[in-house]
Amino acid sequence: MENIKIAIIGLGYVGLPLARLFATKYSVVGFDINQGRIDELNRGTDSTLEVEDNVLKAVLKNSADNAVGLICSSDLKDIEDCNYYIVTVPTPVDKNNRPDLTPLYKSSETVAKVLKKGDIVIYESTVYPGVTEEECIPVLEKHSGLLFNEDFYAGYSPERINPGDKLHTVEKILKVTAGSTPEIGKKVDALYNSVITAGTHLAPTIKVAEAAKVIENSQRDINIAFVNELAKIFNLMDINTNDVLEAAGTKWNFLPFKPGLVGGHCIGVDPYYLAQRAQEFGYHPEIILAGRRLNDSMGQYVASEIIKLMVRKDHKIKGSKVLVLGITFKENCPDVRNTKAVDVIRQLKSFGTEVTIFDPWANPSEVMHEYGLETTQNLPNEKFDAVALTVAHDEYKKLDLQSYLNTNGIIYDVKGCIKEKVDGRL
Repeated sequence: MENIKIAIIGLGYVGLPLARLFATKYSVVGFDINQGRIDELNRGTDSTLEVEDNVLKAVLKNSADNAVGLICSSDLKDIEDCNYYIVTVPTPVDKNNRPDLTPLYKSSETVAKVLKKGDIVIYESTVYPGVTEEECIPVLEKHSGLLFNEDFYAGYSPERINPGDKLHTVEKILKVTAGSTPEIGKKVDALYNSVITAGTHLAPTIKVAEAAKVIENSQRDINIAFVNELAKIFNLMDINTNDVLEAAGTKWNFLPFKPGLVGGHCIGVDPYYLAQRAQEFGYHPEIILAGRRLNDSMGQYVASEIIKLMVRKDHKIKGSKVLVLGITFKENCPDVRNTKAVDVIRQLKSFGTEVTIFDPWANPSEVMHEYGLETTQNLPNEKFDAVALTVAHDEYKKLDLQSYLNTNGIIYDVKGCIKEKVDGRL
């Protein structure tokens, strides 16, 4: 565990907290191709809000030397003398929900340019079983001229970051680890175990670790799809779904899942990675894809329920004004990646409604860039025909929503967190 110097490739929601944690014990270089991101981090500010400014500043240093601490850079020269390279780039899906490994390929090419004999490359990105050894390693070999498991080695330790969660931070979540050989597995495990207070679990192979990660979120996706289907059924029966779940939850082994919009960079994506891999082996995963279809349909369902409620109160739909509260993928977090609130908004717009989006957490320029939608961080001073709460930000719980309604206006609560009387909820 001596003479370790770590490069973290990708400084987003996963990479930065990890870099900050390792920098409390090791010399760490955070590498990212986004110079704007590098500049803000070296000033001691994290726009993702995952690392508090004072915590970040406590580990920052001024040069890419071997002293303990963190420097962030977009210059390859600054990671040339590292011996551990940890890749934490996103793994999205394309418009057809097929895995897009482009960020992994590009980051592997980057690492290959500075790879040396004895180095270890660890991947944290969520993938399907086989990606590390069958997709990433060939890229490393091709662009470095080195041989896998002779000149350099690999590891895998799936990220378990929960954006916006200040309780379950990276060091407090048990970490799965794996290596390309038994010896390397022990080295990778020891590296993480030195900073992860919750401990580590050394998996026997990289593929096992990859599979463990992808089924974690697939399992959650399927369970949420089940309660989403229950919500549809109970709404037809005029039964409050939350009341049913609360009653059922009195049994010791009942799983406490709630209905909702399933987005984000993990639960809404990972099942497609596993499904794609299963189909390559000739197996069509019915339950996994059924869960995805149901959860992907919830935005359209919520929007149609809102429109039905407005019609029942004799609102003219075309030109009606709707206030949507929230566009991030989860509460109290600025992350808008793969947010399903967008599905609700687009469906409402398709009916001809005029939608105003208020989200104090979301960056308006980022939302415009990602989705072409205009948002505001300031509460509008006007009244609406409908208010739809799609994200449970704490700020919304303090609002008197009735005061924002026109005559016969409706309130729809997707998250089941509004205490006052509502016209509909998921």
